[in-house]
Amino acid sequence: MSEDEAPGQVRKATRCRGPEEADFRVAPLLLLADGRFPAGGHAHSGGLEAAAAADRVHDPITLEGFLEGRLATNGLTSAAFAASACAAAARTFRGPGIPARFHELDHELTARTPAPALRATSRKLGRQLLRAARAASPDPLLDALTTAWSEGPHQPLVLGATAQAFGLTPHAAAAAALHEAATGPATAAVRLLGLDPFAVHALLAHLAPQLDALSHQAAALVDEPPSELPASGAPLLDISAEHHATWEVRLFAS
Repeated sequence: MSEDEAPGQVRKATRCRGPEEADFRVAPLLLLADGRFPAGGHAHSGGLEAAAAADRVHDPITLEGFLEGRLATNGLTSAAFAASACAAAARTFRGPGIPARFHELDHELTARTPAPALRATSRKLGRQLLRAARAASPDPLLDALTTAWSEGPHQPLVLGATAQAFGLTPHAAAAAALHEAATGPATAAVRLLGLDPFAVHALLAHLAPQLDALSHQAAALVDEPPSELPASGAPLLDISAEHHATWEVRLFAS
């Protein structure tokens, strides 16, 4: 209590935003975005291992440039497809099968992933996320996705369906996709390069406005046809992924 307050006077606390004022539920989003959620992402560097080996990333400054580029290309594309999948899942009658839009999204995302290694990684991560999501929040659409494609669905589509099963919005699905696109390589940089984790997380905090802007941009596209969703390419990531897949010794799967 300050000297200006009378005895017994209660200071009015600053009011925090309540859950009803947010555009998505916070706790499920934190669960989905948590790196400890058993979806397999910890085993992948998002292209960072190959970039580090080529000395394109070697300190916080070059890491920031790598992350900014990844977010604006692959990150935005993944976020837009996750948001669109979440919206499609919310509109779907919970009967057998999956919505036709999911097949369109899968086709379009495959076309936007020219590197076979990255296509395989996306579907592998999709299968792993699907397994974790079905255990955490059983849902008919998640069940149907397990058999929709022989190699499994792309990870962003599963992320969108999982977000909807968790009661989240397309905006939240996009935010989760971008969070993963940034924190996965950042964590890998700490492990591979021995970077100061405090400096790396300061960098991530600096990127927060970009993450927010991109998540809003992705969520605004949920009503667009799948063919009109972002197709931002990162050719160097595609080429590096193919080279990385041939390494006999590597710390990360991709």
